[in-house]
Amino acid sequence: MASLKELRNRLTSVKSTEKITTAMKLVAASRLRKAQTSLEKNKNYADLIQRAVARILVSYKKEETEKKIKHILPPLFIEKPNPKNYVLVIFSSERGLCGSYNQNIAKAASKRVGELQKQNKDVKIVCYGKKAYDILKKNYADLIIHHEPSFASGGIFYEEAVLMIEKIMNLTKSSGCDVCEIVHSRFKSAVSRNIESMQLYPLKIEPQIMDNNLDHVGDAYFDYKPSREDILKGLSQKLLINRVFESMLNAEASEQGARMMAMDNATQNAKDMISTLTLKYNTIRQSAITTELTEIISGAEAI
Repeated sequence: MASLKELRNRLTSVKSTEKITTAMKLVAASRLRKAQTSLEKNKNYADLIQRAVARILVSYKKEETEKKIKHILPPLFIEKPNPKNYVLVIFSSERGLCGSYNQNIAKAASKRVGELQKQNKDVKIVCYGKKAYDILKKNYADLIIHHEPSFASGGIFYEEAVLMIEKIMNLTKSSGCDVCEIVHSRFKSAVSRNIESMQLYPLKIEPQIMDNNLDHVGDAYFDYKPSREDILKGLSQKLLINRVFESMLNAEASEQGARMMAMDNATQNAKDMISTLTLKYNTIRQSAITTELTEIISGAEAI
């Protein structure tokens, strides 16, 4: 049985742990709120870009059908027939203490690699974040062409997405990439998130946005200056950057949500342990006091 001194030391240790986990939970909650705010602000911007691009693509499609002409799309939209080379960009965290967040991302990435390899595709991996890299390098060290620390250590900024897309596109070109996908966590709530693989390049517009009535409002049709081709080329680059930025925001919100819940569970476990240890300490202390009183009374009766 543990002595009173050992129990006191253990209680002190658990209480210190509780303070740390509580502080980490509060920090994660603060960062989660910031990431959620950024996600909400970015949503309208992303929707407007997608709709503007979809509007031009719809007008192209109608002209190709009615006038039997073929429009040349910007390079970012052009899909290669029978793509062979894939690059997977993995977003994970730099630190642990966020539950199964990184394990789930690594598991999803491994599953996607396996699917592509079964289709006889050549796969390369780019890792952002130490945790997924540490897990994936055990089985796919020969596939990892680049890795670097997580982007979320100092907050998420749009300029980081611009620099990141430059690196990613350079890596895809140097590796002869046909398709680039991002494996990341899609934030739903602090307790819920989905791991998904999103195609980054070539660009695709969500089918539900491609409405045939996008190119006009009533009897009024949209006109473009300087030209649809120039606007589409500029918007394609902005859409690409925004998709990376949106993935970064989702990854940050998911990580902080997972860390907040993990620290909340750790804090609750520490409180339960403190309660159990305190009860045990008081029981042993009371037993020791009772034994001493019994010895005193027995000694007095003997006299």
